[in-house]
Amino acid sequence: MDAFRDAILQRGPIESFALKTVQEFIQPQKQTKLAQDENQMLENMLRTLLQELVASAAQSGEQIMEYGQLIDDDHDENIHGQIPHLLDVVLYLCEKEHVEGGMIFQLLEDLTEMSTMKNCKDVFGYIESKQDILGKQELFARGKLVMLRTCNQLLRRLSKEYFCNPASLTSASTKWQKFSSSLAVVLNTFDAQPLSEEEGEANSLEEEAATFNIKYLTSSKLMGLELKDSSFRRHILLQCLILFDYLRAPGKNDKDLPSETMKEGLKSCEDRVKKLLEITPPKGKEFLRAVEHILEREKNWVWWKRDGCPPFEKQPIEKKSPNAGQKKRKQRWRLGNKELSQLWRWADQNPNALTDSQRVRTPDIADYWKPLAEDMDPSAGIEDEYHHKNNRVYCWKGLRFTARQDLEGFSRFTDLGIEGVVPVELLPPEVQSKFQAKPSEKAKRAKKEETKGGGSQDAEGIYISGSTNEAEGLRGEAEAMESDAIADTPTPEEQQRLGGSDTDNGQEAGQIEDTETEETGLMDADLNHPPMSIA
Repeated sequence: MDAFRDAILQRGPIESFALKTVQEFIQPQKQTKLAQDENQMLENMLRTLLQELVASAAQSGEQIMEYGQLIDDDHDENIHGQIPHLLDVVLYLCEKEHVEGGMIFQLLEDLTEMSTMKNCKDVFGYIESKQDILGKQELFARGKLVMLRTCNQLLRRLSKEYFCNPASLTSASTKWQKFSSSLAVVLNTFDAQPLSEEEGEANSLEEEAATFNIKYLTSSKLMGLELKDSSFRRHILLQCLILFDYLRAPGKNDKDLPSETMKEGLKSCEDRVKKLLEITPPKGKEFLRAVEHILEREKNWVWWKRDGCPPFEKQPIEKKSPNAGQKKRKQRWRLGNKELSQLWRWADQNPNALTDSQRVRTPDIADYWKPLAEDMDPSAGIEDEYHHKNNRVYCWKGLRFTARQDLEGFSRFTDLGIEGVVPVELLPPEVQSKFQAKPSEKAKRAKKEETKGGGSQDAEGIYISGSTNEAEGLRGEAEAMESDAIADTPTPEEQQRLGGSDTDNGQEAGQIEDTETEETGLMDADLNHPPMSIA
């Protein structure tokens, strides 16, 4: 094949080597005209050579009609590609009737099937340039049906439903509805006929054939076989993802952006298409991840273009100073941390800060509970999440102030909660009845306080601790400790038996008495001023 390729594509006048090359490689019975089987052999060789040239052009990224340009020796300005040169040789052989006349039309049909629509435009440009020869009766009569079939196939390949012009979908809502309904039919068909792993591997393209365009089956009777081709499904689903990504791309005018209803439809269709790609064998998940990665890079490229193509170069790294390797010394503060040091400096600048009468001041209980009383007014319409009763710090400080200034109000905390502590006179009239204590309850509470007989200090301790039993328990423990201390004091007879002097006994007794008095005083102090405990 390499020798035939070099011979058929050699430079120079075509009439000087075309027939000679055919005779050399085909060796026909007749020297000037090929028989039927000889024509078929030559046609197969030419079609194989044409496929190789198209594949090479696709790999190099050149236009197929410009690939492997040859310069005519007679006219240097006349530049031809290898494929047009091959077609010229075949056209000369057909025109001189050395080979069958329909061979040139068959090669043109194969060329359009292997070419993109952009390259097909160049192919038809070649056909128009040779219409004087192709239009001759003896040639066109052999190839008119082939040309008709070629044109019909190109018409079917031309894009119509919206992948060729996706921007048209945003111009009218009816177009998007029509597109989405048609797409739903296709996706439903794919869902109804899933592919197994065996079918996907059997129908997938081989690696060496991946550079060729796929020739789809055009007959409706063969649609069932077409649906079993995993590459056929992937081409359609991938086009859908590219379309969706284009419609959401940034940098468009407001009129070109999709509507809210259209965005919801895009999201629904995209999720369904990705799910179908994931389950389409072979290696559906890997294929989907690769597609998503490519689309994400494309989106980043669009953003980069929209921002004016900023440079990718990174700023040079600054040289490190000689002391860069040393650890940074932690800053030390005079009083241990920044806040205490600032507070100390502030006191130095203001020597009267600690003696100011306004520094420590207990607010009036009515003024303090006024914000909570306003929140309790139904007409104020304060939402529950902004209510002062949900502020724990505010409530805790208020309970401490109330315990010192309003014991009766503090006692309502157990039954009515934090809102019951608020002075009744601050509440609105419609709320006062809910938190106002009844006369019978006041009498019961007063009688209960008289039976305790604990004095005002004991009562205050009981209210602060939040439990009468707890206060009584503390007093009982104090009395028990006092009796144990007295019982441990030695009598005069015991002191004499110990052999101690009167002076020593007196000192020891005094020490024990002092210890007893001190412990008793501590317990009384604990009862009168117990620690705060807010239930």
